[in-house]
Amino acid sequence: MEEKYKQQPSNCIKVVLFGPESTGKTTLSRQLARHYNSVWVPEYAREYLQNKWNNERKTCEPHDLLPIARGQIKLENQLAKKTDTVLICDTDLLETKVYSEAYYLSYCDPILEKYAIQNTYDLYFLTYIDTPWEADDLRDKPEEREAMFKAFENALVQNNRPFVLLKGNIKERLETAIKHIDKLLKKD
Repeated sequence: MEEKYKQQPSNCIKVVLFGPESTGKTTLSRQLARHYNSVWVPEYAREYLQNKWNNERKTCEPHDLLPIARGQIKLENQLAKKTDTVLICDTDLLETKVYSEAYYLSYCDPILEKYAIQNTYDLYFLTYIDTPWEADDLRDKPEEREAMFKAFENALVQNNRPFVLLKGNIKERLETAIKHIDKLLKKD
């Protein structure tokens, strides 16, 4: 059963947009996929939790995290088969782990924790909080952006993940990300 949380081998470079809510990850993911004529992995949690909100008027609960993790890695594994260059991931299981710990008093399901640490990526782009907050049905921590950013940054440092901080407007972020992805592509 745990295999449902594991990355399958792939022939592409994998990069992750990583950081607090409302910091431009989805916008940048789409732009990078378009730039590289590749695919991007949407954030499964958004679809899952929006459906839950629409149907039950309930937010995320601890028992939702494993289905979210399964859905995320399933999407990633499916889409990784569609490119041999670069796969742009709007999130990963480490991000789900950070949210779990932030919302549930430092708790993270051991299965989620195991695969959040075990699954690997070539590079993370940590998105800074210098973008305007955009409210929606799911976003709920506008006053805690700095603390959440620190939690994401700490997760990358503590787990020894390679990352680049993205700051500035969308054009600046896109240029920085392209520069670093191009370096990775030249290594192969």
